[in-house]
Amino acid sequence: LRVAVIDTDIQSPGIHNLFGLDGAQLTTTLNDYLWKGLEISETALDVNRTNPDLGSQIAGQIYLIPSSTDWGQIRRVLQDRYDTNRLARGLRNLIESLELDILLIDTHPGLNQETLLSLIISQLLVIVMRPDRQDYEGTGILIEVARQLDIPKMTVVVNKAPPAIDPEDLSRNVERLYDCEVIGVFPHSDEMMRLASEGVFANRYPDHELSSIYDQVAQKLIAQGSY
Repeated sequence: LRVAVIDTDIQSPGIHNLFGLDGAQLTTTLNDYLWKGLEISETALDVNRTNPDLGSQIAGQIYLIPSSTDWGQIRRVLQDRYDTNRLARGLRNLIESLELDILLIDTHPGLNQETLLSLIISQLLVIVMRPDRQDYEGTGILIEVARQLDIPKMTVVVNKAPPAIDPEDLSRNVERLYDCEVIGVFPHSDEMMRLASEGVFANRYPDHELSSIYDQVAQKLIAQGSY
């Protein structure tokens, strides 16, 4: 499949680290589309090329549209904002220009302009939550907002589950609490903590139990999205 990942967490970007890139290597970003008039497709990085180790192990195509790590540009977002309609148009143009099968939109935690925009235009919302009281409350608010916006499809993934908690019990409890399907429970992983966002976990640990769960969740998401 042809897949793009876009980092709309413009206030605190970081997805590029997963693909082996640091801020200094980001020559074009989403910010250049929002403020400098570049076509959004011009800000897309060919991950298969920039990360040969990852690209050689997949049959599909991955693109990354990062956000700038430059403090001046982040400050501009906080002070001046930007045209959210332009962002919405850009997301749709990105699908067409790169002939994408899937566009993954990574948003800022909680609710802000980018999150609400992403909710409105998305076919499928995936809420990632941790099993702690703070996340339970925040997840409930987000699910209620999504329902008011008539999001076509919505599902939950539980992350960093303690090993002492049975994943099936945890899944049932979350589903009962929110009346929303849980499609995966990711257990806490020491290997994930040691990786510290310096790469794609399933690429580094292809035989790990967690990688197997990622694959199962990915297949469910593809099926639900009817791509």
